[in-house]
Amino acid sequence: MIRLLALILLLFATAPAKAWWDYGHETVATIAWDHVKPATRSKIRALLKQNSALETPTCPVRTLEEASVWADCIKGLGARFDYAFSWHYQNADVCKPFDISAACKDGHCVSRQIDRAVKLLQDERVPKREKLMALAFLTHFVGDLHMPLHAGDRADRGGNDVKAAYGLVEGRFNLHLLWDGPLAERAITTPPAGPKGIAAGINQGEQAQLAAGTVLDWSRESWEVAKSAAYTTALGGDPCSAVPPRAKLDDATIAALVPVVRQQLLKGGLRLARLLDEAL
Repeated sequence: MIRLLALILLLFATAPAKAWWDYGHETVATIAWDHVKPATRSKIRALLKQNSALETPTCPVRTLEEASVWADCIKGLGARFDYAFSWHYQNADVCKPFDISAACKDGHCVSRQIDRAVKLLQDERVPKREKLMALAFLTHFVGDLHMPLHAGDRADRGGNDVKAAYGLVEGRFNLHLLWDGPLAERAITTPPAGPKGIAAGINQGEQAQLAAGTVLDWSRESWEVAKSAAYTTALGGDPCSAVPPRAKLDDATIAALVPVVRQQLLKGGLRLARLLDEAL
């Protein structure tokens, strides 16, 4: 069974990495869909009906879940959308005081693009095609911002340069890939599983509290999670210590990180719902 698991995870590890992969992004989108106001949901449906106007048939946007992975899907369409590659992250140094200015030159970073997408959705003069694109970008980028290794790093491309082992499995994993894939999947499938399970038991007061703050506040918060959770656990306590030949996340560490990841997904979904209500 261990050999079989290693083979399966190795196959995943050789595939192109997507932020939170599809599972994490779709979870954030479903939580948001479940928590937006009915009027907002109607406006989202109206925008999604413009799916064909995007002229990306291999990357459809017929549901909010599909919209949540559109920004990753279009990376495969070549030069048409290559201007958006740097919009998915803002790798602020976790070993220095929080500052995204260097990681967000000329607005080419995830937090600035969240703000831009909200403004486009609010502007009645913007054509529906552009509004739908803004909706897809917004849905994806809020998910990206809550993946800690898209918000902070150690000049290692969000942990992509840190070789890592997931439990007994090493393969071709790196720290970013672990948080994108198997750790996110473990968190989402841990009971109570799925988007509804993650959001279960949250009352309106708690929802409002988790959804509060600005995009800059959320950036700082995710940066802190990158420092205190992602790097601290991988590097054995000091997030700024020397990187070992291979960082190791043992079973106890993985179990301890599950609630951290679930909380990030929940916050992402509730905050996306708030932004959609405000924008639409």
